[in-house]
Amino acid sequence: MEAFVDLLLREADFWTRAPAGPQPRLRTVFFGGGTPSLLPPSAMARLLAGLQERFDFSNVQEWTIEVNPATAELDYCRMLRAAGVDRLSFGAQSFRPSELATLERHHDPADVPRSIALAREAGFKRLNLDLIYAVPGQDLESWSQSLDAAIALNTPHVSAYNLTYESNTPIAVKKRLGRLVPVEETAELAMFHHARKRLTSAGLDPYEISNYAAPGEACQHNLVYWTGGNYIGLGPSAASHVEGHRWRNRPHLREWEEAVAAGHVPATDVEILTPARRAGELAMLLLRLAGGLNYAAFAAKTGLDARTVFADQVDRLGRPGLLSADADAIRLTETGLNVADAIAAEFLSPA
Repeated sequence: MEAFVDLLLREADFWTRAPAGPQPRLRTVFFGGGTPSLLPPSAMARLLAGLQERFDFSNVQEWTIEVNPATAELDYCRMLRAAGVDRLSFGAQSFRPSELATLERHHDPADVPRSIALAREAGFKRLNLDLIYAVPGQDLESWSQSLDAAIALNTPHVSAYNLTYESNTPIAVKKRLGRLVPVEETAELAMFHHARKRLTSAGLDPYEISNYAAPGEACQHNLVYWTGGNYIGLGPSAASHVEGHRWRNRPHLREWEEAVAAGHVPATDVEILTPARRAGELAMLLLRLAGGLNYAAFAAKTGLDARTVFADQVDRLGRPGLLSADADAIRLTETGLNVADAIAAEFLSPA
């Protein structure tokens, strides 16, 4: 783990000590995509301090770290808060042991309220809970119970994602072998709409298809992704995007280690997006937001008028009530939310 921290900081040096190129001025920071809280406190403290030495943190508005409920400790949370971290995200996923077992999550439901209490004692106010629905064996009643348990903890942000079967993951292999039965699509849709109603009634508005927040508590880092902003990723598999240039780091740990140790940028899958591709992807992402594809924001990023380039899509998808358009934006309707991915695909190719 100490060697891993060394290499993360060395990769950060590629950005901050290069003789030419963009110099990042950070606004948001997010540690996730794994289990950052497994790092020992001394290693994590060294990583936090090392990044602050290398980057300008003076304008950072939000710094999130994902925490496994099973590994949360008070001293650890206090160390994070003292270092400047202001937001923690806990992977609750479910409050039912059988569903956690299916997801191969190694914590007990009781770990979640314990972790939230520790975080608050350490001074954290900005907290998120991640939940997953459409878990094999789950029904609307058990999903409702998990939602109620999450709401009772009164966090200002909740993420509710449907289970996806990524290729070659253990749960995808079990599905392929018939060892588990996916939730029926109609039941999954019922869970989605129940979450929207229940979380909205609790004061958490759906500002993005899978994300709900109290006023002022939207995740600023994730909004960078959904609005086509620039971001840089450090570590294996981390993705980056800078003004239409996109890549990800090598996903295999050893390959990433060897590249960074040799002084090479560990990039793979490098793309330079055409203006049309970038505009189509931005439209696809903006449609996920409650505010929709705002014409002014789209024009500022692309120089294009969305009312013109997407006139066909708005006409075709508006007639059956999947989209609505007004003077400011194009938005998904409640019916359109049911097929959001299919609609987004229609916007990938602007006229």
